[in-house]
Amino acid sequence: MEYALVCRPGEGATLRLDYRAFAYAGKFVVGAPGKSVIRTPDGSPAAPDWEPNEPLPDTVDPAAFEGDVIAAVSFSPDRTDPDCCRIRYVTVHAARRGEGIGPRLIDETVAGLAADGFDRVKIAVNNPFAYEACHKCGFGYTGERTGLAELELERPADAPARVDPERYRDGMGAFRETDGELSRAERRFVAERLERGPPVVGSDEERGGDRGQS
Repeated sequence: MEYALVCRPGEGATLRLDYRAFAYAGKFVVGAPGKSVIRTPDGSPAAPDWEPNEPLPDTVDPAAFEGDVIAAVSFSPDRTDPDCCRIRYVTVHAARRGEGIGPRLIDETVAGLAADGFDRVKIAVNNPFAYEACHKCGFGYTGERTGLAELELERPADAPARVDPERYRDGMGAFRETDGELSRAERRFVAERLERGPPVVGSDEERGGDRGQS
């Protein structure tokens, strides 16, 4: 696998992702945000043995999709703070989730944003798995929400955030407010993390899956 910057914000490049394999695929055909990816190193398919759960319409050519993309992220400057960049969407191929690819892509993207001169990076997440994974990438919960079920996390671009264990628990516990929408696995995950506290930055355990969006 290899990391690649597709474009910086405003450069206009787009990605055509198979919507059957990638959440938020439609967000990557918008030209304004920056985008980066993890690809296969030789252009081979991201998941050769993956079978979609539905056929494509006759009007859609499968060759139009970026078949070697394993994960993708979009990002753009904060609308009110030009020194801050927001990670907007992170998506991992359905057959490659749970391998730690999403967090690796976030790590690489944040490093690039630091090199481009951004001071801080923010991301909003909408599920406890994404919340945990972003803490492992050096983000910390700000105590703010960007939407009904989205919690905002932030970190300096050039170093991990200093995480407050109690604030981490406040954010993880907030997912219980939508407990009726949580799966049994999510409820168990939240309970375990509330007891344990924040993860070690950079740890690999359970680093995977899609992040939330803002």
